[in-house]
Amino acid sequence: MFLPRPTSVQTDNGEFVLDASTAITAAPELRSTARWLQSVLRPSTGLDLPFLSDLHEARHTIDLRLGEGLGPEAYRLRVSSDGIVIEGGDRAGAFYGCQSLLQSLPAEVHRRYEVAGVRWAVPAVRIEDAPRFAWRGTMLDVARHFMPKHDVLRFLDLMAMHRLNTLHLHLTDDQGWRVEILRHPRLTEVGAWRRESPLGASPEAPGDGRPHGGFYTQDDIREIVGYAAQRHITVVPEVDIPGHSQAAIAAYPELGVGGEPAEVWTRWGVNPRVLNTEESTVAFFRDVLDEIMDLFPGPVVGVGGDECPTTEWSEDARTQELMRERGLRHENELRSWFVRQLGSHVTSRGRRLLGWDDLLEDEVPAGTVVASWRGMTGAVTAARRGLYVIACPDDQVYLDYRQSERSDEPIPVAVPVTVETAYGFDPVPPELTDAEREHVLGGQANIWTEHMDSPRTVDYFAFPRLCAVAEALWSTGERRYEEFRGRLDHHLARLDAVGVEYRRETGPLPWQTRPGIVGRPSTLAEREAFIDVLVADIKS
Repeated sequence: MFLPRPTSVQTDNGEFVLDASTAITAAPELRSTARWLQSVLRPSTGLDLPFLSDLHEARHTIDLRLGEGLGPEAYRLRVSSDGIVIEGGDRAGAFYGCQSLLQSLPAEVHRRYEVAGVRWAVPAVRIEDAPRFAWRGTMLDVARHFMPKHDVLRFLDLMAMHRLNTLHLHLTDDQGWRVEILRHPRLTEVGAWRRESPLGASPEAPGDGRPHGGFYTQDDIREIVGYAAQRHITVVPEVDIPGHSQAAIAAYPELGVGGEPAEVWTRWGVNPRVLNTEESTVAFFRDVLDEIMDLFPGPVVGVGGDECPTTEWSEDARTQELMRERGLRHENELRSWFVRQLGSHVTSRGRRLLGWDDLLEDEVPAGTVVASWRGMTGAVTAARRGLYVIACPDDQVYLDYRQSERSDEPIPVAVPVTVETAYGFDPVPPELTDAEREHVLGGQANIWTEHMDSPRTVDYFAFPRLCAVAEALWSTGERRYEEFRGRLDHHLARLDAVGVEYRRETGPLPWQTRPGIVGRPSTLAEREAFIDVLVADIKS
């Protein structure tokens, strides 16, 4: 009962039983993976599982190797009564082979104490497996509600368990700045803390009167990035600008239009406050991105670019003067100009720019990765322009959206995104040509946390829908939801063992509801009409 479903599974007679004689061997390049596997297996099994460097001593082993003829992240798993062999096309592939080995064992293997009375038997099997997409991601918003470092590390473990390999970390927004920047310390001294949060999704929602905040020190970030790398997950940082920036403006008012003071925003939604586009502001964010790129070694850096209202710019004399000096006719061109200044800085350091599909409303730098969130229109347009695409359509993979039509869903917003909806997600728009499809790197689920004020609520909203997204991004072949549902029901025992407070198929448990707190649900027709207006300017 594997999840995500492997490419090929052939069962055989017999089994391999882990016991006191079992040892682990590994090629030199895979010793860190072997140590990780040892650290997972030891607590629940109570077995020593020694690591043997002398292969002549090896009997009854779990053997990790690099295999020939396997692509990136691919693996083979062979289990017989004589031993277990995991071959990876690379270190990531060997790691995913280990994940499938763990799924072959009883679910209790995920518990962190010695479980008595369990027979640690692995049925004989041959698995050949490889991912469909290179970018299999989750966007986690830690700006609206801060997630402590310990819980981010736990979330990385859950991602690895599902062979997800990219954490898009939304670090800044109107409601909070979550990463320490040494050259600009007020970003966290002031910008990491807000006075209160709205209770609900209504524009008139009352405040809760409770201060909220937190941030990651640079050492915290190094730990998160290193922990992720050990699990073959790349962390993609996002600093959202020039909209979604009131936390930065609260810290440094001179960044805003007119220099007016502001507090870290205490509302949800799209904020009219935006950055000004002075050269000094561009220089400020070059400083920020320099520190971000020093902390995050991955190839992609996000700058947002979404939901940037232009009212302040159109009404500000200084901004209009800057537009004339730069030969810009419309405020959307000014947003594009701002993003291009920082994009060129990012690319000068050998990185690639990531932005939301709003950027397609104007010129987008070559090589940019576009996250298509307003349906799949942005994916089609970006691919046809020769840009790279990450598909994350809101109506399929926004995991803050309500999970059913039930009235007791906690703070229900937007349209229902069910497990079946998420399972049906395909990052490749069918209207693309074969050449255009090559620009689709993959997809991701987005977890916006306006209404997730604790890791427990993140569990509820993320799982098991994220399990479905993980399979959609990894597995090839025909999709049959009922067959998937059977494997998912088996998989839930693993989530129970790990301690994930997922949503039950029967609905929320009493303590997972939020009675009396108003949501903002919409119908599919309302959502489609709204999105059609938003994407009118980017349709190809």
